[in-house]
Amino acid sequence: MLASVEAQRDPIESISAVTLLTVDMAEAVAFYQVLGFHLLYGGKEAPFTSFRVGTGYLNLQLDNVGSPRRVWGRVVLWVDDVDAMYRRALTAGFDPETSPADAPWGERYFHIHDPDGHELSFARPLAR
Repeated sequence: MLASVEAQRDPIESISAVTLLTVDMAEAVAFYQVLGFHLLYGGKEAPFTSFRVGTGYLNLQLDNVGSPRRVWGRVVLWVDDVDAMYRRALTAGFDPETSPADAPWGERYFHIHDPDGHELSFARPLAR
């Protein structure tokens, strides 16, 4: 039975996009642009904005209902240079949750919250 399950192709290929709610599109767009995200669609005045992230997308959707700000989880984004991204965040005046560190699971990473409280982890696999 296990062999037949392993022979089946995984029906989920990849994540195409992650969409995060924001209560202030202008503030959120500015945050992501300062960190180097490439704006594809929308912008500071739009109800929906999309950024290119590798072969996928990070989207922002304006929360017209006014949901309370709270952390919901974490998005992990791989970058070429974790320390350079950390310096970029500091230079922009942001206050990351952690400093870059090597994790026992094999990544160098740091965490930062966006203006709506979503946690972002910028990471890179450690050389082996």
